[in-house]
Amino acid sequence: MDIKLFLRFELQLLVQDIQPFFELLQTLSEKYKKHLLPGYTHLQLAMPSSFGLWFGAYAESLSDDVISLRAAYDIVNQNPLGSAAGYGSSFPINRKMTTELLGFADLNYNVVYAQMGRGKAERVVAQAMANVADTLSKLSMDACLFLNQNFDFVSFPAELTTGSSIMPHKKNPDVFELIRSHCNRIKALPNEIMMMTTNLPSGYHRDLQLLKEHLFPAFKTLRECLQMAGLMLSNITVKENLLNDEKYKFLFSVEEVNKLVLQGVPFRDAYKKKLVLLSKRVNSLTTPNSTTRTKAPSVIFARSRSN
Repeated sequence: MDIKLFLRFELQLLVQDIQPFFELLQTLSEKYKKHLLPGYTHLQLAMPSSFGLWFGAYAESLSDDVISLRAAYDIVNQNPLGSAAGYGSSFPINRKMTTELLGFADLNYNVVYAQMGRGKAERVVAQAMANVADTLSKLSMDACLFLNQNFDFVSFPAELTTGSSIMPHKKNPDVFELIRSHCNRIKALPNEIMMMTTNLPSGYHRDLQLLKEHLFPAFKTLRECLQMAGLMLSNITVKENLLNDEKYKFLFSVEEVNKLVLQGVPFRDAYKKKLVLLSKRVNSLTTPNSTTRTKAPSVIFARSRSN
């Protein structure tokens, strides 16, 4: 019973920490809804997006995560008291009264299942936590990419990034890297618990004691990750006019296809027509002239061997 009380309490704390981070994402989504951002699929340029959509996507992801946390809370919020060792007690215990006094929504009616629920409750909670961790991990990876000089979409104050022991130009996203790593470790928890409880028969087993070692500290770690992510995003600077860069001009190719479709051209024909035009433009940009042509790797390798 004490484990269920602990898990219930920790789930409440976790949702309380998600709330301000969710509100921050919503605020940033509204603030930067007109700041365009290149959208990617396969890590290749795809279509125009915006920082408003990007921030809002993670807000909505957290909303789904809270649904899974609520489901875990409902499973945990059942009173096992009175099941004793898993086979009931001869004492005249009023289990409904203890359920009300302890604030449980309901009770585990079957005393055998009250014990069988050990491991399952922890696994369900760990999975719900892993969902939150996955949202934070993905956001952190995006932030690391966006800060990279080859993307250069955002920046953070010097005091929230780290330098290098030998490279004075570095602004490393250590906070997001640590959030990513901590959260990826939390994502492994459900599988760890599942493997530790695999093939256990009904009844209590000492194996279940080990489930606490990584699950319990994970609550504090996840809440701290939420708080640090909030601190970072509260100090983010979003670059403007990103799509003015020449390399992003092909982001609008779908719109060009759609214009032809609206004029009555079948989509496939419109697609092929624009594909031919884009291919010519790409070739004109990438074909080297006589003074800048790069030698083939095989030629360079052959010369290095002859020397």
